[in-house]
Amino acid sequence: MAKKFIDIMDTTFRDGFQSVFGARVLMNDFLPAVSAAKEAGITHFEFGGGARFQSLYFYLNEDAFTMMDKFREAAGKDANLQTLSRGVNTVTLDTGSRELVDMHAKLFAKHGTTTIRNFDALNDVKNLEYSAQRIKHHGLKHEVVVTMMDLPPNCVGAHDAAFYEKCLREILDSGIEFDSVCFKDASGTSSPEKVYQTIKMARRLLGDNIHLRLHTHETAGVSIACYLAALEAGADGIDLAASPVSGGTSQPDILTMLHAVKGKDYDLGGLEVDKILKYEDVLHDCLKDYFMPPEATQVSPLIPFSPMPGGALTANTQMMRDNNILDKFPAVIKAMREVVEKGGYGTSVTPVSQFYFQQAFNNVMFGPWKKIAEGYGKMVLGYFGKTPVTPNAEIVELAAKQLNLEPTTAPAIDIADKDETKSIAYTKALLEKEGIEATEENIFIAAACKEKGIAYLKGEGKVMVRKNSDAIKPATKSSSNQFSVTVNGHNYNVEVAEGFDNFTLKSITPAKESSQPKDEPKAVSSTGASNEITATMSAGVFKILVNIGDSVKAGQTVVILEAMKMEIPIEAGCDGEVEEILISQGQTVEDGQLLVKLK
Repeated sequence: MAKKFIDIMDTTFRDGFQSVFGARVLMNDFLPAVSAAKEAGITHFEFGGGARFQSLYFYLNEDAFTMMDKFREAAGKDANLQTLSRGVNTVTLDTGSRELVDMHAKLFAKHGTTTIRNFDALNDVKNLEYSAQRIKHHGLKHEVVVTMMDLPPNCVGAHDAAFYEKCLREILDSGIEFDSVCFKDASGTSSPEKVYQTIKMARRLLGDNIHLRLHTHETAGVSIACYLAALEAGADGIDLAASPVSGGTSQPDILTMLHAVKGKDYDLGGLEVDKILKYEDVLHDCLKDYFMPPEATQVSPLIPFSPMPGGALTANTQMMRDNNILDKFPAVIKAMREVVEKGGYGTSVTPVSQFYFQQAFNNVMFGPWKKIAEGYGKMVLGYFGKTPVTPNAEIVELAAKQLNLEPTTAPAIDIADKDETKSIAYTKALLEKEGIEATEENIFIAAACKEKGIAYLKGEGKVMVRKNSDAIKPATKSSSNQFSVTVNGHNYNVEVAEGFDNFTLKSITPAKESSQPKDEPKAVSSTGASNEITATMSAGVFKILVNIGDSVKAGQTVVILEAMKMEIPIEAGCDGEVEEILISQGQTVEDGQLLVKLK
């Protein structure tokens, strides 16, 4: 009897890049490997969507639509090219209006997509209905998703086989049209037995003619066992990646899975070991200069308790590296457990995984529940849809108070439609104001990426890729001429002009002395009567809201920093007039660095 053919989707160029490099891989560096994958017999690729949309504009100064077009050229006209979409969030962290959800499907169809895998992190079917409709309307295949994870110990009420059956029945009852069904465990925390029972249940409900697949990560160390369990239960497809972006936080390696099914009645995509070895050699060469984060290669025993998806884990650690706060990562992961327990059990996959991480980050940096992250707060208040269970009442109350929002049960997409800033007309006006052509692509880029999308379209984008060769480059001017020094026990911020034999002292100002121990969390805003406004953490300068000579009031936001995809307002501690602005937009600042001086 012939072996059962198992469809293999190669996730290397989307989830693999996201899970290992925080999605920061330049197009021209990896395209030769796409051709090598094609030569190896791979015909099904995940090639875009998810974080590999925004990240191109945020960190690579590249256009995602151009990348998709070039990928199609390299993979060939017959390849099944798949993207990842977050239901009403599409490829952003926020809910889109119906106009933007439709534009997403239209543009992705235009730029080479065959299939869109479409999920909602809360498993709220209402968040899938309109996006599914538009995907099919624009001629694309629709892969509908049930998202999975394991809950921390002693948590009950969701994320067991019975819960996933309820989710799948709601999809079937809703009338959503789909071509395939995927169970997606982005944190890799589901147990093999739960996977077996879930896939068995789905096969029973769907019959034998619906394509059924599992997606998981190696993060918790059980991915191969889960894939074998899924195949035994009747799955038709699984997702794999190629070395060096396989294992660890990513999908299992193609070669590893070929080895795991030796002697079993499964044909993994007709793939052959020798051809895959050649492909992986080319990929290794393409990526040889990229810095490999050590956490990307590790299996973590803590992840089942604090479910952090591989695709978000390295993206977050990369941002923490950028802001010189990576030492806080173990504490943040530990703090995630409580955040998940109290948040209503949304699946730890983007955007909810980012909400969890941001809230855990805030709990570590500013004190437990002192600052509710906007995304997490809006989630527990209902603005992203219905959570699987009711969130903790005290946290809901805190979120409502801090965000000045009332809880809601309105559909997320209806809320978005009422938001003028999420309309196409609003975004077109922004583009016209900046003198940028209002093509559909430009409208979507600006709507999805906000200020950073506008900056890219204006030619002001930056390349922020970690390569080993960059480590030997000299420090940039923006950081090499600014110093913090201690003289007789007093701290000063010093800035000097460049030079060799002679140099000019541009400024010297006393640094704000902190009465807190160094390792204690600091408040979100500068407080007290000080006329010196300082950074509350290492971050990038996102916006400067004042000019020299402006009058400001105590509590007024004067600078907005950005870290971990969050905006951090920095407030004046007293009334005064802006005397000095010591930073520039886009600059990276250190914790305690003087930003603005008042008189």
